[in-house]
Amino acid sequence: MAGWNPFKRKAPTKAARAETQAQPSIVKPLIREAHRRANDAGGLPRFNTTASDQMSGRGGDRFSAVRAKLRHAFTPSQPVADRRLFAGRDDVLKTVIRAIEDQRLHVVLYGERGIGKTSLLHVLSQAANEARYIVVYTSCGANSNFDETFRAAAAEIPLLFHSGFSPTAAETEKGSTLADLLPSEPLSPRKFGDLCAKLTGTRVLIILDEFDRAESGSFRRDVAELIKNLSDRLGRVQLVLAGVAADLTELVEHIPSIRRNIFALRVPKMSEGEVMQIVANGEREADLKFDSQAGAFVVEVARGSPYIANLICHHAGHAALDQGRATVSPVDVASAVDRAILEFQGRIPTPAQTQVRRLFDQGRQDALAMSARAALAADGVFDGRDIETANEITARKAQDAIEVLVGERLLRPVQGEDVNQRYAFVEEGLPTLIWMMWAQRNLNREAPPAAPARTATAVS
Repeated sequence: MAGWNPFKRKAPTKAARAETQAQPSIVKPLIREAHRRANDAGGLPRFNTTASDQMSGRGGDRFSAVRAKLRHAFTPSQPVADRRLFAGRDDVLKTVIRAIEDQRLHVVLYGERGIGKTSLLHVLSQAANEARYIVVYTSCGANSNFDETFRAAAAEIPLLFHSGFSPTAAETEKGSTLADLLPSEPLSPRKFGDLCAKLTGTRVLIILDEFDRAESGSFRRDVAELIKNLSDRLGRVQLVLAGVAADLTELVEHIPSIRRNIFALRVPKMSEGEVMQIVANGEREADLKFDSQAGAFVVEVARGSPYIANLICHHAGHAALDQGRATVSPVDVASAVDRAILEFQGRIPTPAQTQVRRLFDQGRQDALAMSARAALAADGVFDGRDIETANEITARKAQDAIEVLVGERLLRPVQGEDVNQRYAFVEEGLPTLIWMMWAQRNLNREAPPAAPARTATAVS
């Protein structure tokens, strides 16, 4: 066996060569194709666009240009930055602008994740920029503090607008900002407020997005103190805070007198018409068409959430293009629900998923679906009345659903001042996952799913 090489090919015998030559003519083209694929990596999946968002010219299909537009039309993982794609919310935006412009109030926007707060802030910023406001946008983090946040804001405000400096002053001409006037010691709300009181000839919006992520109690107190200071000094600087659903009360409790200086607005769910506007915007931008049943199914699945609407439309559009169609049908929306479920599953602990699937398999899906529907309509915290309203069922059936899920430890009681006990799912993402699973199992892939059972029978 010395010198034996198992990978060394033996020369074919005369009989083998004859057999190969006698093979049907179809074999040779297949062999040539195999060689081509072996020598060409084009058979593997490729990116269709380059990092500069240009078509790569390789690995695409006849819908490559439509795919590129589709990525821009529906952006579930990013806020809307293009005003042409901003759907609905006209009344909300108008109300916020009036509060800022006419009443000179500071604004607090709150609501559940994915409801469109950041998109609203982007469009508000663009409108304010058009009106020559100086807009400073900051996304808060767990370690946000007053000194760092407002020094950065001061650096965005030109010294040109400080009443103590003329336009021809040396400091102004070299592009200095308010930050150049700040002391080296930690910045206080009073010091920043005093500086803002000397602004003239402009107005400033300081936007603090995701304010609820800030863990520092002193940061919250300092922001509340600044609001009071700016309001008392008739400052030309206004704050817009977003994402503080659980913290508005705490903010006001620090300094109760600032209540009259704040306009607080809960960003509501989208109406069915507004969700359809998301679909229509995407159709226009991506050169796609959603047939009427597909559009109706998107509305039903989204439950007023712009995030879910964008996610479903994004996946459904790609599903249609994968099948060589530029028209999205209900079967494509069904495929999008399947993909969305896979995404949500990765965000929820396995034990909770297992419990939910067991209840579905046992035929107890109505308790899950009705409670999830109520949770999605009420920003996650709900009671029996919310289940009644969301599903048009009796109080007894709503209470039965709660008892089933409390017994399964999928719901937890929430402390509050309401007379009725309120509840929340043990995992924040469970209502959305449950609703998607319900749609998946009740979808006949021909038409929108029927609503959860609304009879007066007891939940099993």
